[in-house]
Amino acid sequence: MNDSQRSNAEKFRELHAAGAFVLPNAWDAVSAALVAQAGAPAVATTSAAVSWALGRGDGQRLTRAEMIEQVRRIAATVPVPVTADVEGGYGPAPADVAATVEAVIAAGAVGVNLEDSTEPGGPLFSIAEQATRLRAGRAAAGRAGLPALVINARTDVYLFGIGEPEGRQAEVLVRAEAYAEAGADALFVPGLLDLDALRELAGKSPLPINVMVGPGAPTVPELAATGVRRISLGPALAQAAYATVRAAATELLAEGGYAALGGGLDFGEVEALFAQ
Repeated sequence: MNDSQRSNAEKFRELHAAGAFVLPNAWDAVSAALVAQAGAPAVATTSAAVSWALGRGDGQRLTRAEMIEQVRRIAATVPVPVTADVEGGYGPAPADVAATVEAVIAAGAVGVNLEDSTEPGGPLFSIAEQATRLRAGRAAAGRAGLPALVINARTDVYLFGIGEPEGRQAEVLVRAEAYAEAGADALFVPGLLDLDALRELAGKSPLPINVMVGPGAPTVPELAATGVRRISLGPALAQAAYATVRAAATELLAEGGYAALGGGLDFGEVEALFAQ
């Protein structure tokens, strides 16, 4: 723990106070450095793309140690705050969440995403269970010397279609109240992009709202107008990068051409990211 990490934690916390900000998610040191170079105020990791880069599928198929090592590399590469997607905390127990939070802080990050799904597709932890897990994470941050750690509590009610559609907004709001009381700082609601529903949610939630976007989603200004504070890309950048790989490899192998490589970064540009 050093003063720079504490300062970054406060900076990241302040981003949630007013207005909206965007987090283009990274999955390795190069993508993180490019996101920071583009002007992002912070770098968020994406568990899906980190998992893919390490040869696994998404959904807590990595170990805690594997995910934390990637977070460590990213945090060591960029000067801006780093927040880590730690999926469900790498274990169901509050002690598992605490261990993950302590490891994230030791790796240099200043925020975490923590899911309330017990596994991909659900079911979800009960509200009481997830609140206990969040309290364990908040307590662990204090013990680790970073009480300002930003805990982004992710609820998968909309993402996995939990419950009847007409009851999902109410369920999210009940969870928001409980998660706020347990020490969460923001509420991540992937799967919800309806502007009217987001406006209602942002107006009633005790926590700032985070949404995940991609092609076809409302624009950043449209989302900001609803009161949403935090806008994430999830694995969308990685998916776009992988599409370029496939297109270039297909062109090369099928036609012997290189046109798909025309927009690539210069070798020196990439090297310069690590020159300092």
